[in-house]
Amino acid sequence: MPDGPLIVQSDKTLLLEVDHEQAVECRKAIAPFAELERSPEHVHTYRLTPLGLWNARAAGHDAEQVVDTLLTYSRYAVPHALLVDVAETMARYGRLRLEKHPVHGLVLASTDRPVLEEVLRAKKVAGMIGQRVDDDTVAVHASERGNLKQALLKLGWPAEDYAGYVDGEAHPIALAEDGWGLRPYQQEAAESFWHGGSGVVVLPCGAGKTIVGAAAMAHAQATTLILVTNTVSARQWKDELVRRTSLTPDEIGEYSGTVKEVKPVTIATYQVMTTKRGGAYRHLELLDARDWGLIVYDEVHLLPAPIFRMTADLQARRRIGLTATLVREDGREGDVFSLIGPKRYDAPWKDIEAQGYIAPADCVEVRVTLPTSERLTYAVAEPEERYRLASCTHEKVQVVRDLVAAHPGQPTLVIGQYIDQLDELAEKLDAPVIKGETPVKERQRLFEAFRSGEIGLLVVSKVANFSIDLPSAEVAIQVSGSFGSRQEEAQRLGRLLRPKTEGRSAHFYTIVSRDTVDADFAQNRQRFLAEQGYAYRIVDAEDLPA
Repeated sequence: MPDGPLIVQSDKTLLLEVDHEQAVECRKAIAPFAELERSPEHVHTYRLTPLGLWNARAAGHDAEQVVDTLLTYSRYAVPHALLVDVAETMARYGRLRLEKHPVHGLVLASTDRPVLEEVLRAKKVAGMIGQRVDDDTVAVHASERGNLKQALLKLGWPAEDYAGYVDGEAHPIALAEDGWGLRPYQQEAAESFWHGGSGVVVLPCGAGKTIVGAAAMAHAQATTLILVTNTVSARQWKDELVRRTSLTPDEIGEYSGTVKEVKPVTIATYQVMTTKRGGAYRHLELLDARDWGLIVYDEVHLLPAPIFRMTADLQARRRIGLTATLVREDGREGDVFSLIGPKRYDAPWKDIEAQGYIAPADCVEVRVTLPTSERLTYAVAEPEERYRLASCTHEKVQVVRDLVAAHPGQPTLVIGQYIDQLDELAEKLDAPVIKGETPVKERQRLFEAFRSGEIGLLVVSKVANFSIDLPSAEVAIQVSGSFGSRQEEAQRLGRLLRPKTEGRSAHFYTIVSRDTVDADFAQNRQRFLAEQGYAYRIVDAEDLPA
């Protein structure tokens, strides 16, 4: 019996022994179809899910390859029922196909007539289809292309979309050639996307997702709509595109709360796109303002529901989603798959770190104990108040001061959720604070002062979680967060991962109140660290150097 690195279990979990001599090649072999759940020191846990297997099919892998990989690397006999289930699950993908028809336009065709009959009788599908073309084909209302893909995925019959894309309005875009080039994984990510036509690229924060977006634009050579999380991010995208491509500032428009420019490349914020006036999303007219050839979704794991709805109408446009983690706290990964597209490229954080493109990180949880008076207040508080009370204990203030003092001369971010807490910390640390009410110009000024070294300590709210480029940051101290959000953990750690001078490590601290929901939520957030292979230490606040 082969002594392989993998244990395949009947509950669809795969256990990979990290120290095995074949572990690296095994991990690469299973990565296209298995989803990593946990990666602590010695044994990593993967899971086989329908979405993961369908992602693999969309990327060109078949059931035979998956089965062969499991048999090749498994230490023990692979449960026969699991192999049958893998084959049958993957065989569901592509039995239904969306295609262009010379007479009827968009049609849904099937290689398996009973499957077509089954889905046509589903209530969710009824209003999306037109007349029957033949026994195996039915016309589809062109405007329902995205909605139908969503509905079919939920029915367990994901459709393969062969209906193609419009090229959109042509616009020349080239990557600049001034002494830099795409990193190998950036080039591979952009090409994997372009070959598939639409889909998602998963890369760590700091690994250059914006550059992948620029490379996709260079492939498309067309007008492009870029959707981002906030105005600061929009301006960073513009600066990066001007620096890295042939685009000039005049070719790039900003569409935000304060500016409404439509140019060949337009960068819009999710916030302005989802603003309602008189019950209508009036800015959705931007989608028809030009004949877009490419839509870029930055931080695709954060897409608000209205953006999903508008994306359902954009299925004829090429679409690329960029993210550090496909984890969605609302469980809508299936909507990303059906509306943006399947995962086209995914690089583990530790792989990019090993190549020297992101910094190693030392992750530490510092535990504090609530004083008796605060514990009593916490004990009798309403459940919805407890997290705030535990997160905002004054015990954390001195710990922050000690940690800041322990890293003199290292650019440091103090990150939190609650404004009162951040204001107090800013006062005690004599540091500027950036929060929701901070004007965009002031945010940009402070971020730039931090990047240049003029400011070495910055207190920030969750407005700095996403798409903020602070390559100089070396230390982050997290005092509170959005409950148990793994997304947020990914973003906050990502603020630190740009490579450091002399190969120094980044330091990521989370201060947690023990015996409270603060500690409970911290465990869920730390799942992200474990999933990416980061070990974290737990220390008592009293053991920190004074």
